[in-house]
Formats: sequence, structure tokens, C-alpha cells
Amino acid sequence: MLLPLLLASLSGSATGAQGDPLEAQRRAMVESQIRARGVRQPEVLAAMAAVPRHLFVPEPFRAQAYEDYPLPIGASQTISQPYIVALMTELLELDGGEKVLEIGTGSGYQAAVLSRVAKEVYTIEILEPLGQQAGRLLGELGYRNVRTRVGDGYPGWPEAAPFDAIMVTAAPPEIPKPLLDQLKIGGKMVVPVGSFFQDLLVLTRTPTGFEKKNIIPVRFVPMTGEAQRGRDEKP
Repeated sequence: MLLPLLLASLSGSATGAQGDPLEAQRRAMVESQIRARGVRQPEVLAAMAAVPRHLFVPEPFRAQAYEDYPLPIGASQTISQPYIVALMTELLELDGGEKVLEIGTGSGYQAAVLSRVAKEVYTIEILEPLGQQAGRLLGELGYRNVRTRVGDGYPGWPEAAPFDAIMVTAAPPEIPKPLLDQLKIGGKMVVPVGSFFQDLLVLTRTPTGFEKKNIIPVRFVPMTGEAQRGRDEKP
């Protein structure tokens, strides 16, 4: 996992187009896959119902875009199943005014969802073809409050820090310290951590350190770049 044509609103997020033939599929997805599993934040449910997941997957897989599983997006990467996208978004506890950093843009779908529940989204993708494609698509669909970058996400985005929230959509063996350093006090980071066996963690920065909560076991693609080098150097 990583990881309807829309019109831009004044805030920069996109809204569903009139007469979208897949709107009913998205709403069914939200009810059966997301709300039924306990995700309750209204803004997250609304974002999942509005963002056109089918446009963020390759054409051969668009008929499966609203099913309950991840899909390939190229370069050995996947778009996460809808429930995981919604769960990770809700775990950040956003209220609409935050600046969020995402590590692992992938197709751009998670960034699009985040853009509807946060003020600003900064997202980094290490694989250049995916990062460029996601940036183009997000721009075409009107997500004006999303900034994209191609590069290693391990160092974060220092010049834009600190962030109110950070989401990592690939699994490092250990949490990158630069990301911890770029999180505001009171902010939350959602990150899958581990090698073959991974746990989805929520870390909350306090004035004296970090509080950690283990949510569920997960299976994400490994975080590459500096995180991968650290993994390879271990005995």
C-alpha cells in the first residue's frame, strides 16, 4: 500500500463535478468500507466521497477504483485501499487550518484527500515519474493548496517546517529523525514502521518528547532513499 474531474474552490481544494456518474460508487465506498469500519470524522468522509479515486489509477484499473483493496500505479507502487487512506487521514485529527507534510505522494490521491481537510499540503515523492505525474494531475484537477516535490522524503521539507501534521505512506524501518524534528508541539505523525511486519503508529509531539500509539498491523511498500540505506547497513 502507499501507499471526476473537479473544479477548484476558492480555498484551493477541489469539488465534485455535476452529473458525475461515479458519485454513487464513491458514496457506497464510504458507507460500506469506511464508515462501517469506524471512521467518523465528517470532513474525512466528505473528502473520500468527493475525491475521484478513479482518476488517480491507471486506465486499466479504473473499473476497480472504488473496491476495497490497493491497486498498482506503476513503478512497483500502489494506491492504498480506501479505508487505510481514510483511517490515516482521521488519525491526524485535522480541523482545516493545518499545514501538513506527506512523505510518499504516489498517485497524488492521499494528498488530494488531505487537501480537503487541511489548509496546506506539502508532498514529496522519491520516484520522479510518479512525482511529476501526480503534480500534473493535482494541478489539472484544481488542488491549489497542494505543493509537490520530487526527492527523498527522509529529510522532510525543512524550509516549510514546522508542520502541524505529518503523514508517511511508505514504511521506514525506524522513524526518520528529521521528520520528528519538523513536527510542531501538539502535532501528530502517522507512519507505518517496520520491515516485513509493520505497525501503523501515531506519534504526538509534547513539550518533553513524543507519545506513541500503536493502531493496527499494516503492509506498506518500504520507504526508500536514505531510509533504505539505513536498513541495508544493519547487520
